[in-house]
Amino acid sequence: MGRSRGHKKHDKNLNSLPQTPAALKSDGVDEEFSRELADQADMEAQARANAANQRARVKKNQ
Repeated sequence: MGRSRGHKKHDKNLNSLPQTPAALKSDGVDEEFSRELADQADMEAQARANAANQRARVKKNQ
């Protein structure tokens, strides 16, 4: 068999993938939260998530 002469089969479809419009992108938060239905584990998880978000904001602004 001869050489591929620069044509790579595995890269063939990379340029044909559609781009997602900026208007359709989400911020990654897609959950509903109800304090009335939350238990202690939910409250702790929300507190950890808020603390992580604050650390990320501080790190981003530095």
